[in-house]
Amino acid sequence: MPKRRDIEKILIIGSGPIVIGQACEFDYSGTQACKALKEEGYQVVLLNSNPATIMTDPEFADSTYIEPITVEVLENVIARERPQACLPTLGGQTGLNVAFEAAKRGILDTYKVELIGANREAIARAEDRKLFKLTMEKAGIPLPRSRTVYSLKEAKEALEFVGLPCVVRPAFTLGGTGGGIAYNIEEFKSIVKRGIDASLIGEVLIEEYLEGWKEFELEVMRDKKDNVVIICSIENFDPMGIHTGDSITVAPAQTLTDIEYQRMRIYAIRAIRAIGVETGGSNIQFAINPKDGRIVIIEMNPRVSRSSALASKATGFPIAKIAAKLAIGLTLDEIPNDITKETPASFEPTIDYCVVKIPRFTFEKFPKADPTLNTSMKSVGEIMAIGRTFKEALLKGIRALEIGKYGLEPMIDKEKLPLAEVIEKVKQNLIVPNAKRIFYIADAFRLGFKVEEIEKLTHIDKWFLNNIKELVDFEEKLKKEKKLTLPTLRKAKELGFSDIYLGKVLQISPEKIRRLREKEKIFAVYKLVDTCAGEFEAYTPYYYSTYECECEARVSQRKKVMILGGGPNRIGQGIEFDYCCVHAAFALREEGIEVIMVNCNPETVSTDYDTSDKLYFEPITLEDVLNIVRKESPWGVILQFGGQTPLNLALGLEKEKVNILGTKAKYIDIGEDRDKFRSLLLKLGLKQPESGIAKSLEEAKKIAFQIGFPVLVRPSYVLGGRAMEIVYDLETLEGFVKEALEYSINQTILIDKFLEDAIEVDVDLIGDGENFVIGGILEHIEEAGIHSGDSAMCLPPFSLSKEIIDKIREASYALARELNIVGLMNLQLAVKNRSIFILEVNPRASRTVPFVSKAIGVPLAKLAAKVMIGNTLKQLGFTKEIVPSYRCVKESVFPFNRFLGVDIILGPEMKSTGEVMGIDFDFGRAYLKSQLGASQNLPKGGNVFISVRDKDKKGIIPVAKRLKELGFKILTTQGTGKVLKKEGIDVKILPKLAEGRPNIIDYMKNKEVHLIINTPSGRIPRKDEIVIRSTATFYRVPCITTVSGAIASTKAIELLLSHNVEVKSIQDYHHLLSSS
Repeated sequence: MPKRRDIEKILIIGSGPIVIGQACEFDYSGTQACKALKEEGYQVVLLNSNPATIMTDPEFADSTYIEPITVEVLENVIARERPQACLPTLGGQTGLNVAFEAAKRGILDTYKVELIGANREAIARAEDRKLFKLTMEKAGIPLPRSRTVYSLKEAKEALEFVGLPCVVRPAFTLGGTGGGIAYNIEEFKSIVKRGIDASLIGEVLIEEYLEGWKEFELEVMRDKKDNVVIICSIENFDPMGIHTGDSITVAPAQTLTDIEYQRMRIYAIRAIRAIGVETGGSNIQFAINPKDGRIVIIEMNPRVSRSSALASKATGFPIAKIAAKLAIGLTLDEIPNDITKETPASFEPTIDYCVVKIPRFTFEKFPKADPTLNTSMKSVGEIMAIGRTFKEALLKGIRALEIGKYGLEPMIDKEKLPLAEVIEKVKQNLIVPNAKRIFYIADAFRLGFKVEEIEKLTHIDKWFLNNIKELVDFEEKLKKEKKLTLPTLRKAKELGFSDIYLGKVLQISPEKIRRLREKEKIFAVYKLVDTCAGEFEAYTPYYYSTYECECEARVSQRKKVMILGGGPNRIGQGIEFDYCCVHAAFALREEGIEVIMVNCNPETVSTDYDTSDKLYFEPITLEDVLNIVRKESPWGVILQFGGQTPLNLALGLEKEKVNILGTKAKYIDIGEDRDKFRSLLLKLGLKQPESGIAKSLEEAKKIAFQIGFPVLVRPSYVLGGRAMEIVYDLETLEGFVKEALEYSINQTILIDKFLEDAIEVDVDLIGDGENFVIGGILEHIEEAGIHSGDSAMCLPPFSLSKEIIDKIREASYALARELNIVGLMNLQLAVKNRSIFILEVNPRASRTVPFVSKAIGVPLAKLAAKVMIGNTLKQLGFTKEIVPSYRCVKESVFPFNRFLGVDIILGPEMKSTGEVMGIDFDFGRAYLKSQLGASQNLPKGGNVFISVRDKDKKGIIPVAKRLKELGFKILTTQGTGKVLKKEGIDVKILPKLAEGRPNIIDYMKNKEVHLIINTPSGRIPRKDEIVIRSTATFYRVPCITTVSGAIASTKAIELLLSHNVEVKSIQDYHHLLSSS
């Protein structure tokens, strides 16, 4: 069928900020869709609030709106742009829900906008649990026993039919938000209430718990002619009851019989037709009872999903790109396969290797969170590993996670605990699903557990368990032999053992093992990912390593640069660094250089097959990188774009004579090593908070007494503020110093005097070794003490004087010159009493680079890559700092709704998963947009609860006064209320939680409070405060924890009441810069 000619302009809705359940896979899919539609000659309009994405770069859409993803904003964009169609299936649950709501309100009909890919009825049939059940029953597809309910009363009635334990699944939610498994009536009532509240339509499904059943997914595509293809089958390592995003998954499915697969395939094709997804991709989840083979359908996503990105990278089949082309009327047989160039998209991919996805968790950031895995997703990222066998892919995946493990390493030291205690601990960790269960399975085999015992405790299929047992048995054999023979070494490498893990098992250095491999010519070879198991020639070089004889890597004689990616997303290192890697690849290809990308994250644009000239889907470890260097002999390697992960390899690569491009390793070391950095500042005459360097607890105590509390404790060579803390007393110091020493690579920590009430500032700068230009100066909105990745920021600064800004510029240029910066540099400062203090410098890309680039209209990472290969800033045309006439506010987004009961107070350790951007012509409006984008839904009226510490009582008075003037009623605690009453502000005083009812918790439960302002009483907050703030998260009441945040939010509320949110494309903002 020919593509549609009645459409000229298409609106794509993005997924917004990175959150648990919705990560950079939607940047990958959105970027593919934008490119595909422009390739076909359509005008593309994009709405997305996330500045850290490639898709929001101005060249990917004709009009890009970095605005909050709300129905109101969507209507404004439609009114301004007048698209004929909207593609809602590439922006995750966020994009789907907003499009559905706009259709429901009649907005799309008013402006004559057609939903393509999936219409309103199809979305409803897939997302509305009741309609989904009816549709599947009508199609003859079996389902679990269930009932759909809209109230707790109905839920109790449904429970009589379903029984306990049961699964609660809210409709129209993301990553299992609000759902869970209920084992008793109290849990049931709590989860149902939460689920109804989380659902877009107030609906939950009460479903039988399929304990011990196996879970599978099929990625399915359909076109206008009703052609349906299965792209990939995916099997969950973990049984039903664990969200698929939190489970290890394997492609293709390993334990299905052919009959089971064919039945599942038939059901999937029936399902996509019955739901009515006319064109595009869908993810369909099934469960199989291993005892009798019964198959049921669990759910279907009528859109591109997290698993779609995994299936795309696993097979090489670009699902999002094909989905976009199908949406405009093309059919599968008309779309060529980019990799083979001979076969059409109607050919189902075939793979002759095994792919393993392992989720990445960051429970260490939330030590009080429940680490039990269930139907509500908790992981923040993932890796993908490819091997010839499951064993090889699994071991590659484990070392790619960057959790300090290089194989199935023991969790328990059997020698230090009584055997009965060890066995009991292992059993508990097998029974209760958790992020480290795979390591406990290996421990169980070491303790002599049988496969059948572990299967009974975990419900994990025997096939997977036998594979793990074989790896443990081989490891035990190695220990007994105590000598590494050549056949054993070759076998170990074929199984996937890394040099580091072999070294740990045999107690020899990994370097010695590598030298032995080199001497005996035991090298990794590389195989192609080609979508067709070698049946047709592949034109896109996309490789994975293994240990066999034949190598399929095609090595050219061109000048080559290797870019090391950031590995799995985690808090502290996310999509911002992938953005920089992608820009580097684009830049170097423009310069005629062959670009080799190395990364292991299946969600990202960097691992798209057409981002670079060659893609190696490999772990970012020294061994794996050196293997590729040996094969490709690149002219240079870029480390500074992938975050801390590649930087940690700098010294190892330099030792092997690898040419590291950009700022040299010795200067990177000065920036990272606290002792050398302090010496540099002394040389330049720049101030730093009084500090000292400690290598032991005793040294740390001595320094703390010398400089006085509070102090900031931080280790060297970490990202995301890991093990960084503000300490107010000696007792707390002892615990934090121990943790900081554990996380510091060189067992060194810095003790800084903490500057209370200072204003923090970030500076991003680019240099070519001789000339330096500031990209942006960002003023933090929250006071000092909150990690820069968590703080809201404004560019240009909104309160700093010209004198202070000039001092910041001078300090930035002085440091850049001294560190001989070639590429990017990030500087963090504090301003107090008109003096500036240098906090730290990072001679690499920072997480604010995408935000600054969008704000000033200059692709800093792209320019930095070109500088690294010898271009000057003058040649590139960037010689002067650009200060916009508008304001740009970056706001962070947090995962607290996934970790109920955890305090939401921020500090020097980073906790945010993503960010949004608000742009407008004054600070208040830009800040308002940032809050709307971050789903901090500020109220237009109602009750505000204010309870602040003594230090903040004076500062909160003008906030309370203004809120009162705006028509809000003020609720307070006794201490805050007394101060506000004295200022003539009418307040209602509520009792403390233990002193009477109704208290603030009752008001929240009754939905009678609409905003909370609650600052912590100290670094160890009172129990009542934690309960108030975590309850606010549960009931989705906006909660502000700083006075500066309260001041900015009050201004935003004022604007919300008096102005409509106006929209403008990023291209229009950039036009203002070029015309000024």
